[in-house]
Amino acid sequence: MDTAPAPVAAAPTLTNPGVRAATPRKLFVNLPVADVQRTVTFFEGLGFTFNAQFTGPDTAAMHIGEDAYAMFMTHARFVGFSNRPIPDLHTHTGAIFALGVESRAAVDAMLGRAVATGGTPAQDGAQDHGFMYGNSFHDPDGHPWEVFWMDPAHVRGGE
Repeated sequence: MDTAPAPVAAAPTLTNPGVRAATPRKLFVNLPVADVQRTVTFFEGLGFTFNAQFTGPDTAAMHIGEDAYAMFMTHARFVGFSNRPIPDLHTHTGAIFALGVESRAAVDAMLGRAVATGGTPAQDGAQDHGFMYGNSFHDPDGHPWEVFWMDPAHVRGGE
């Protein structure tokens, strides 16, 4: 039996490094949900807003940031955009959505609101790395959301 430690992989080679996007783009993430109204109520409870123009019986468009949006779709609507089955998000994770907030207190506050409005904690407590602090929850459909604060002084090429 080989007891040697696994080799550490080298970091990927970057041919276009930077701290800002070379070409600014908007991000739209589509997520399947069982009940659009339940999802709207949950995320409004966390302080998010929705674009009424792109919200209807089977969809809801949530503003995440200046150039980031989540489109929540009923399962029936979502399958029209993918030829793959929707996984059971209570047993599988395909992505983790991370939201930056302005302080450690904001991390704790959002987690508290998430649990109070129908979400569940995704970990056994916050992760504190000194320069970065975070916690996470699952929304009512099982999508994992990480909420984190990072000390701006620690970010290379800071602002």
